[in-house]
Amino acid sequence: MKIQIINGPNLNLLGVREPGIYGKESFTEFLGSMKSSFPDVEIDYFQSNIEGEIINKIQETGFSYDGIVLNAGGYTHTSVAIRDSIKAINAPVIEVHISNIHAREEFRHQSMLSAVCMGVIAGFGLDSYKLAIKAFQLANNI
Repeated sequence: MKIQIINGPNLNLLGVREPGIYGKESFTEFLGSMKSSFPDVEIDYFQSNIEGEIINKIQETGFSYDGIVLNAGGYTHTSVAIRDSIKAINAPVIEVHISNIHAREEFRHQSMLSAVCMGVIAGFGLDSYKLAIKAFQLANNI
């Protein structure tokens, strides 16, 4: 199984940015432990603060990977373009959020992406990513 993780804006600051909400571990540190947890899954990682680069990565991997784990950050609530790119590809997408977006500011309660994703996982810290990979395994009877 081949999974692409895509993180959006400001997620390059994990471990530094609002550690009370997002934790103290960088995504790079977490990625190593996640890959160890799923030795039979090829996990690729991409992060960008730029909407167009996120769309390009979705299009690049969306026809050849078994799934995409997407944390679009703030674009979750605003991007019709990312939504359209998800609809255009074959690979299923799971939307993830580190925090429980429904327990935060009102504007974070609405997602432009959820309706075109296979599912949504939110509020389990960085383990939200592990839960998404496990969901792909279950969906594929692995």
